[in-house]
Amino acid sequence: MTYIDLVGYFASAFVLLSFIMKEITTLRYVNSVGCTFFIYYGIMLHSWPIVITNVAIVCVNILYLSKARKLSRK
Repeated sequence: MTYIDLVGYFASAFVLLSFIMKEITTLRYVNSVGCTFFIYYGIMLHSWPIVITNVAIVCVNILYLSKARKLSRK
């Protein structure tokens, strides 16, 4: 098993773990960690579809987390 494989397994584990979360905010944070690992994994593999998809998912998570934060302040 290589270092790249380990990064891929960590990414998969975090994304899978995020779907077990009941709280949507926690799900988005954990999913973002997994996606960040996938971004790193995609860069190491020179797989731009992996990188682009996971950057987009992190952006969506940030968008919804910031909206949730604004709503909770009101």
